[in-house]
Amino acid sequence: MQGTRPCAARALPRVVANILTLVLVSVLVVPGCTSSKRPPRAQQVRPAIVRDVPTPLRGTIGAVCRFEGAQPVLVSGIGFVVGLNGTGGLPLPADIAATMEREMRLNGIGPSNDLPGTPFEGMTAAQLLRDPNTAVVIVQGAVPPGSPEGTTLDVYVRALNATSLEGGSLWTTELRLGRPSQFGAVQARVIGQAKGPIFINPFAEPGAEADGVTRTAGRILDGAVVTLTTQLILALDNPSHSMASAITDAINNRFPRGRGDDGSIATGRDSEFVKLRIPYAYRERQGEFIELIRHTAVDQSYPEANAKRFADALLVDASLADELSWALQAVGPQAKPFLRDLYGHADVIPRLAALRAGAGLNDPRVAPYLIDLATQGQARYRTAAIALLAKVDGGPEIETTLQSLLASEELPVRVAAYEALADRAEASQLRRLVESERAEKNPVSRRPYEVLHALSRSYLPKGTIQGVSRELVEGKFFLDRVPVGKPLVYITQQRIPRIVLFGEQLDLDKPLLSTMWSDRLMFVCDSPEDPTRIYYRTLPQMRSGEPIDGTGRTTLQEVQGDLPALIKFIAHTPTPEDPHPGLSFSYSEVVGALYGLYKDRAMTAGFSTERDRLLADIVSLLSQSEIEVRPERMGEETQLVVFDDPRSLPAERSELRDDASGILVPLRPAVAEQPGTPADGG
Repeated sequence: MQGTRPCAARALPRVVANILTLVLVSVLVVPGCTSSKRPPRAQQVRPAIVRDVPTPLRGTIGAVCRFEGAQPVLVSGIGFVVGLNGTGGLPLPADIAATMEREMRLNGIGPSNDLPGTPFEGMTAAQLLRDPNTAVVIVQGAVPPGSPEGTTLDVYVRALNATSLEGGSLWTTELRLGRPSQFGAVQARVIGQAKGPIFINPFAEPGAEADGVTRTAGRILDGAVVTLTTQLILALDNPSHSMASAITDAINNRFPRGRGDDGSIATGRDSEFVKLRIPYAYRERQGEFIELIRHTAVDQSYPEANAKRFADALLVDASLADELSWALQAVGPQAKPFLRDLYGHADVIPRLAALRAGAGLNDPRVAPYLIDLATQGQARYRTAAIALLAKVDGGPEIETTLQSLLASEELPVRVAAYEALADRAEASQLRRLVESERAEKNPVSRRPYEVLHALSRSYLPKGTIQGVSRELVEGKFFLDRVPVGKPLVYITQQRIPRIVLFGEQLDLDKPLLSTMWSDRLMFVCDSPEDPTRIYYRTLPQMRSGEPIDGTGRTTLQEVQGDLPALIKFIAHTPTPEDPHPGLSFSYSEVVGALYGLYKDRAMTAGFSTERDRLLADIVSLLSQSEIEVRPERMGEETQLVVFDDPRSLPAERSELRDDASGILVPLRPAVAEQPGTPADGG
């Protein structure tokens, strides 16, 4: 009997629990005590959304989701520029002056400021704003979608109280979403900072005022950094935990975590939203990553079946060639066998779509087809084929072909070949650095992948198979050498500043006499054997509207050597560590001097510049006066705002934020995604 007591003791609580349950049930069913007096609250049922998607693209992420944050966004700020040549300090509107004075005081600017030994020593914030060597500017930038912290970009600056921004340098300026904010207005989030020397029109004459060139606007190349990652969100048309989970798995399966990534690429938040992060490998190709996500199949069970379906559709409907090319690339390596059947197709549309997808998947078998297109194809396809060749590990034949195109008579082809070879040289340099780092026995001393990636771009040695070498000049710009073809000076005007020298014989055409900048800069040489004499007179330094050094300081220097030696000399800033003479020219001034030599036929090389993409991005909004913008927080309604022409000078009052809208402004008018119609016809 003693052995049964524990069982009885354990059974007792269950008996009591059963009795209590019966009592509770009987109480609930007593008349008058039921819940019938308070019927359940009706829940709103959202009708299912069915998108009108072409049959071959059904089942892709873009067929069941919309992107939030997939457009570049405008960031702005009000900044302070120093180092002008007496062209600033003009009166400011009272509210803008108050905003700047407050910001300066918060940063310790005042009579006892930390600027000893500078022209601003002992000045108050108000005095600084009135100084002719300073200016207040509007700063604008285009942040690519999903940009992670640390992403760098160009910014555009415009003066509010200066006649010229020549020689100016922007103090650290906060960049906020949308339009710049004045003191007292609701402040949008800070997502970046900008600072650095201002690159104005390099073909303007420094100090001149009547040559028709705008000097009140410029840009800071690679001068802004993102400090807060911008969100990239997938919003499901019809909330579903299972669908959100399937989408998350599909993305992470197609884009596994790679070098430089902090975590998984996709993270499911709930039944409605999936958060994305841009993979490190795509941090400068955000648009490509977004298209791949949009065209990725949700069901990853049979990728080969998806590839066959997309390839078959490509042959049937040429109007979907662009979308199907992305879809095939989104499948991944399993799509290569189906793409290879199309590389040599007689119809140019499916052939080009397949070649683009194959290059994106780094299929070496695209190389001979792209080489043929780059060398023998129609002009409109040649540069595209060259750009695709940059992505492919197809052996030395690619380098040989690209080097032959460096001598092309067509400038776009020549420049495209250089860009492709430079990209391949950077990739090769990165591989060497990674292999060297792996050989390091002490793991603690190994450098992060991000550091190696930056180093791979900062220096390219001579004698590589790509034939492109690079060196950093005075920390101001890169000097790239491409010893092929006719002599040419090629200038970049965005991102990393570069001067690219094509050809082997890059000499000054001696004897020469070249004058520019109202005779403040002169290059003189009497015979081919003599060194080049450089006369340079600086603009007078101003204080309180008066020159403090007469008409400026005059320098006379001699330079031996060719054009690259001249470039390095005029850019060099003498220091105690390197006291060799130099003129301390900025990148903009170096470019302006080279252009002056070219105009005076004082050098043997031609001259060409890169298209200004930054301004084109910003002014692309001007196709419509009102643009659709998405809110800063999910769930808020879309609004319409008016955006002004950023070329307007000075900045219009309407550009300054004085409301509480807190919005993201897309820089390219997006084609609105049509979610379709509710399934019930409502």
